[in-house]
Amino acid sequence: MIGTPRLGIILMISATFVFACQDGISRHLAGTYNVYMVVMIRYWFFALFVIALVARQPGGLRKALGTTQPILQIFRGVLLVVEVLVNIMAFVLLGLVEAHAIFASYPLMIAALSGPVLGETVGWRRWGAIIVGFIGVLIILRPGTGVFTAASLTAVAAALMFALYGLLTRYAARRDSAMTSFFWTGIAGAVVATAVGVWHWEPMNGPDWAWMSLLCVTGALGHYLLIKTYEVAEANSVQPFAFTQLVFAALIGVAVFSDVVEMPVIIGGAIVVAAGIFTAIRARANAA
Repeated sequence: MIGTPRLGIILMISATFVFACQDGISRHLAGTYNVYMVVMIRYWFFALFVIALVARQPGGLRKALGTTQPILQIFRGVLLVVEVLVNIMAFVLLGLVEAHAIFASYPLMIAALSGPVLGETVGWRRWGAIIVGFIGVLIILRPGTGVFTAASLTAVAAALMFALYGLLTRYAARRDSAMTSFFWTGIAGAVVATAVGVWHWEPMNGPDWAWMSLLCVTGALGHYLLIKTYEVAEANSVQPFAFTQLVFAALIGVAVFSDVVEMPVIIGGAIVVAAGIFTAIRARANAA
């Protein structure tokens, strides 16, 4: 069914909107309750979604379990849980706008690390975009000023971990199917999130249980839309539109949480996004 880029673009933008809503809900809940508990409940629902989705595929759960690289798959799942935890902390500490502006640098990190991790060749144009993009990150962070704090590094750490997760996913795809990797991501993540989160349980009021339910639904819906996106369009053709999540997150941050959008964040974020889009275009050209 691949070959309908317009539908793929619509699905990608829809997915980024859902994920931005999920981030806003995560920030709301983590501002009141322990982040470990929030992530644990979110992963319970995510694991059920993964099991239901994989069970419908040819071969079912038995085929999804059949990996020849279980350590790698488990590590990917654990890495993503830690990344989610750190990213939500960044939302609370920095706000959605600044955290997402920094997190948008993860495609540049993937491009920079694809050489040593995957053995891929990165041309001088992409290296130039990577350097320009990281200059944008420095503009956002403003090191050497009173604005730069250790809290700013949480978003950097989240972006770096997500980039490494993406690279390991591509590495795992050399021997495992996408559904196998998806299954191990959900199950390994749920086990680790539960092992930590169960010790941090807190009572939750009725309205916040409704928000928690919505958080779980947006997580599953976002991943479903993303899967459908890659079913109808090539990844390289829709990847630049993933940056619309920054726009949606910024709108939610300003409208709901009264985040202040400072000029260095706007300038730096624009540079990061432009560099990321250029990198995606170059990757598409190289693939062609």
